[in-house]
Amino acid sequence: MGFIPDVIDFILHLDRHLFDLCSQYGAWVYAILFVIIFCETGLVVTPFLPGDSLLFAVGSLAAIDALDLTTSIVLMILAAVLGDTVNYWIGYYVGPKVFQQEDSRLLNKEYLIRTHRFYERHGGKTIIIARFLPIIRTFAPFVAGIGSMTYRRFLLFNVVGGALWVLLFIPAGFFFGSVPFVKNNFSLVIIALVLIPGIPSVVEVIRMQLRKRKAKAD
Repeated sequence: MGFIPDVIDFILHLDRHLFDLCSQYGAWVYAILFVIIFCETGLVVTPFLPGDSLLFAVGSLAAIDALDLTTSIVLMILAAVLGDTVNYWIGYYVGPKVFQQEDSRLLNKEYLIRTHRFYERHGGKTIIIARFLPIIRTFAPFVAGIGSMTYRRFLLFNVVGGALWVLLFIPAGFFFGSVPFVKNNFSLVIIALVLIPGIPSVVEVIRMQLRKRKAKAD
């Protein structure tokens, strides 16, 4: 199997793969989960990593005592907050240079522009709202670092958003992950968790394309 099929299989069967990781690595699985959430939120080049679905799967494993619920929640909040913090400072130091470049091999400038417009529309609340929007979640701290938001103000939104994000998806997985229908159709649940939060991003892309066409027509 290639890299992409392996990633897709891992995401669609998170419950099974995480259970295997728990069996093989024991307490070290917390470190693996921490790194995944940290990279998904902290590195602008890894927006493809699972976020919502991973947290839901963590909750479902906590329900069967494969993971400790409290430890999982605390570590995932810490990973989310630290990830956004690193992302903010990366944006602060290298962001302006990225925006000046027409093409970037590492970053999708279209995503940056889209997130910047989202940021202009919603202000500081973007940091909280973006937690629940794939791709925008990864780019929002980066854009905040580029802009004029002070780190103290950013940190407040960062902590609130990170806590809300983790406290929504892990308990959801804990209470619903063991329900027979959800357990027997876990792949469908994961697909829904990937696609549904992404709808606003798709709508924004369509709006951007329509604005571009209108601008060209004018």
